[in-house]
Amino acid sequence: MDFKMHLETAWNMTLKHIVILVLMTLVTLVVSFLTLGFLAPVVMAGYVQSVILLMRDGREPKMEDLFSQMRLFLPLLGFSIAVFIATMVGFMLFVLPGLAILLAITFGCLYMIPLMTDRRMTIVDAIKTSWKMAWDEGVADHIVVVILFVGLVAVGSSVFVGTLFTQPFATVFLVSVFLEKTSAADSVVSSTPPSPPADNGDKG
Repeated sequence: MDFKMHLETAWNMTLKHIVILVLMTLVTLVVSFLTLGFLAPVVMAGYVQSVILLMRDGREPKMEDLFSQMRLFLPLLGFSIAVFIATMVGFMLFVLPGLAILLAITFGCLYMIPLMTDRRMTIVDAIKTSWKMAWDEGVADHIVVVILFVGLVAVGSSVFVGTLFTQPFATVFLVSVFLEKTSAADSVVSSTPPSPPADNGDKG
């Protein structure tokens, strides 16, 4: 995987649309804070899908995109609550199990939201497909993607103002990788010849 290309693409696209992306990031943070995090997952889903449309179709992001995926509110909320409980139990037992759970979820579910928004998968199918993409399409490359994405988000989250700029950059980077992976998978499927008809033994 050409990480330099993905990073350069993410940088250029973020700079080109910096105003709307920063505003959308700010609204996402404010909405998440005001709703005590309950709307955070579904608003982030709208954020991600808006970036997908930008990267793939050249469609300018819109503020209303943040609330375009409300159909996913319940499954994403349920997933978030389950992750929170599992992580807290892990940290209550020992620190390492909690960290292991967080790492496993980050590693395996990195593409879950874009699969749910763009491919309209159920949360179960999205989790399964995301894990498959992580394991079957170059684990080493995927680890680098996770490190870069988490690193960008972590650096920005250390300072509030930094998040307004690193979150768009990290999201565009992730979407760029996601589109490469899914387009490659689509190409393989479309190039696979159809199976020959079964021979039922009828010679006529």
